[in-house]
Amino acid sequence: MNLRRTAAYFPAYAKGYLRNPVGLFFSLIFPVILILIFGAVFSNTGNSAVPLTVENLDHNSPASQAFLAALNETGSVSLSLVSPTVGNLSVYLAHNDLSAGLVIPNGFGAALANCTPVRQPSCVPVYLLVFTNPSSGSEAGVVVGAVQGVANGLNLRLVGGSAVVTPVNLNVGNQIYRYIDYLVPGLIGFSVLVSPMFSMVNVSSTWKRDKLFRQLSLTPLSRSEWLLATFLWYVLLGFISTLCLLGVGRFVFGAHVTLTLLTLPFLVVGPILFVALGLLAGSVSSTPESAAVVGNIITFPMMFLSGTFFPVSMFPSWLVPVAHALPLFYVIDGLNAAMVFGNTTAAYTDILVVLAIAVVFAVLATRVFNWRED
Repeated sequence: MNLRRTAAYFPAYAKGYLRNPVGLFFSLIFPVILILIFGAVFSNTGNSAVPLTVENLDHNSPASQAFLAALNETGSVSLSLVSPTVGNLSVYLAHNDLSAGLVIPNGFGAALANCTPVRQPSCVPVYLLVFTNPSSGSEAGVVVGAVQGVANGLNLRLVGGSAVVTPVNLNVGNQIYRYIDYLVPGLIGFSVLVSPMFSMVNVSSTWKRDKLFRQLSLTPLSRSEWLLATFLWYVLLGFISTLCLLGVGRFVFGAHVTLTLLTLPFLVVGPILFVALGLLAGSVSSTPESAAVVGNIITFPMMFLSGTFFPVSMFPSWLVPVAHALPLFYVIDGLNAAMVFGNTTAAYTDILVVLAIAVVFAVLATRVFNWRED
């Protein structure tokens, strides 16, 4: 491999790409349009029960069990109890991609026992911690409404409606996060997917049909040098798109996201993975039309089932394993861990998964890709 030839071909490849208005639109403009639309629509925001993770620190006292039973009877939420040993429930929810949680504090039953009409002078308010995810606005409203409704009924029965049991609404991971904070990493992952996939499916199929690879093979440029220039271009494009989305998210909507060092591996390995996947899809297709169909079949499920616009915790239980089988899920989950939650363990795990998948597809793509055509 001659890096000088790679460096010489790189600007030529970039100019060819930028002269394609469709590619330029989907690479840089379309993700910005999406963040403007979704940020504006959902910044201030089902019929099925919303999953609610409960940490009961009151040792399953009769009072806490009665409260949870009344909450479950609303039909608005589906309760899932976790052991008090999980520690900070907010962190647990963030690490496990869960959108709502409730903490019943220690002493809940004893506090209610002191709030009967007879013992009202010794009544002390008790606070329930309700964690919700701003990226699922309607579900958060259902959870808060259900907990508040049961608390109001309990207050009315105890002391005529005084605020004894008071829900305190917090956000998963951090109290300041909003929907836009979760949307930015999702759209960065979206841009990392869309541009390399659609472009490489088109390039690998049409250039094969038009014998351009054969012509390139007759020049001093080698296959590895062409691939390196292609990988580098989409990595650069990913960084540019990320900076655009971060700028819009932070300065237009006040998003609380940070470009950390842990973000960088996803912006390098992610484009390489989807360049390889797009190259593979285009190389195995007989015509550009069939390549487009294959590319769409691969790309569109990842767009909507990887947590780009909707949190995976909202999905039906049978659909969650499907989301976890998609490569983009680990890119977006890792970006959230690195940029929003500061969860280094989850970020490292996700990047290792992305790296492993990228290696597999890169090996397959380079074996299938025919540089010197017959």
